[in-house]
Amino acid sequence: MNLSTLKARAQQLKQHTLTVYFAARDPRTPFFVRVLAVLVAAYALSPIDLIPDFIPVIGYLDDIVIIPLGLAAVVRLTPPAVLASARAQAQQTASRPVSYSAAVFVVVVWLAVGWLIIRWVINAART
Repeated sequence: MNLSTLKARAQQLKQHTLTVYFAARDPRTPFFVRVLAVLVAAYALSPIDLIPDFIPVIGYLDDIVIIPLGLAAVVRLTPPAVLASARAQAQQTASRPVSYSAAVFVVVVWLAVGWLIIRWVINAART
């Protein structure tokens, strides 16, 4: 597996994730599909795993299997009209340009706020 294949698969996973996100927000999506989408997203973002990630190979295996299976289940259970609409929204969102200057600005602001908080805590501890 080469780098271009990995990039293509990562882009495809991003596309599926956005599709599931938009499908879950659509009011035409059945309630249980919405719940499944939230559970898959929560598991993907949760620091708690079935098998801890520090265990070599097996630790990441549950993430590699469970998350794509959950995404696939949500896609299969979503009504076709909702899925088509969600795919169109995901395609439009993924094709938007990324503003790296805005990202740098946000990071700089957060670093400045963090520095001010640390400085305030240190000054409060001295008094």
